Amino acid sequence: MKELTLKYGCNPNQKPSRIFMADGAANGGELPIEVLNGRPGYINFLDALNSWQLVKELKEATGLPAAASFKHVSPAGAAVGLPLSDTLKKIYFVDDIKLPLTPIACAYARARGADRMSSYGDFIALSDECDAATATLIKREVSDGIIAPSFSEEALQILREKRKGTYNVIKIDPNYKPDPVETKQCFGITFEQGRNEIKLNDPALFENIPTKQKTFTEEAKRDLMIALITLKYTQSNSVCYVKDGQAIGIGAGQQSRIHCTRLAGNKADIWWLRQSPKVMNLPFKQDIRRADRDNTIDVYISDDYEDVLADGTWQMFFTEKPEPMTREEKKSWIAKNTDVALGSDAFFPFGDNIERAHRSGVKYIAQAGGSVRDDNVIETCDKYNITMAFTGVRLFHH
Repeated sequence: MKELTLKYGCNPNQKPSRIFMADGAANGGELPIEVLNGRPGYINFLDALNSWQLVKELKEATGLPAAASFKHVSPAGAAVGLPLSDTLKKIYFVDDIKLPLTPIACAYARARGADRMSSYGDFIALSDECDAATATLIKREVSDGIIAPSFSEEALQILREKRKGTYNVIKIDPNYKPDPVETKQCFGITFEQGRNEIKLNDPALFENIPTKQKTFTEEAKRDLMIALITLKYTQSNSVCYVKDGQAIGIGAGQQSRIHCTRLAGNKADIWWLRQSPKVMNLPFKQDIRRADRDNTIDVYISDDYEDVLADGTWQMFFTEKPEPMTREEKKSWIAKNTDVALGSDAFFPFGDNIERAHRSGVKYIAQAGGSVRDDNVIETCDKYNITMAFTGVRLFHH
């Protein structure tokens, strides 16, 4: 199959629409994908192909199965398949699954669970075969589709029952390699550039350490690689916080880097606050919908908690009215988060980014370096005993 006609482009008025292989393209001019179910659209394919690249590279870099949750051509979550603690199983709402959670299922649970608000209606990518355990987790979430190199028969049957049989399931050839030069059009003008083939698992990336603290643990190096690879496929400007093999906060597409750092840091804080006893023990009604529960937790943690705790409102979500989580309680709990890794797709221009990162437990940083204010950034890292590497690599993605 050399081309596939789509219902429409980014918006319903943008017709005609298709994906196709140009004359002389790689793979013998054949599309490297097969639609096994559903009818993916233009944005679905953009999410699918970008997210597939991310998980494929994560698997190659770490040797672990990887998953990503994409929304609007940026990841909401990305992770490798490390086992889940009982706490993570509970906050990701997978503690009731009877099937053993395989490594690829753990990777998906982490990728989807990090920022559940943003992952609502996502497109999923898996580096390895989708098995029954993973499909079971996917089936009960609101999602647009999945791309993976293969699907077990049981998994495919589970996914084909989702969304009344319309769930998008795409199989991709894991051996497909695109041409080394890529093109795109904007306003009728064709752009051309070499593909970004830089490898981000090179130990040399972490050798230029200008800070007083010089040590990266092996886990920190792994998490920094995950951060950088995630940023490689995130709309710029972007910043990514990672802990224990998964992105916990991604700030994408912001015009100011400090806004990226704040946005991603706030998401990392929410991820951590969800693990506090006060949040984990919220007295939810048994019949509350998953999306309503996620939204309620998000609001409860925020300064707008009265929106879900006001009389006449809390009864919709809880069996009894919870006490609000005070700013002091939140600050105290966030202070317990440590050993977080942070990657940036370009240099930090000022030390204010480090100040914000420190408040979310960041201990390790990898960034390009090269700012005229590098001295201020280094000084701020030294103030908090943060180890920082200048990678010399910029990872803009548009």
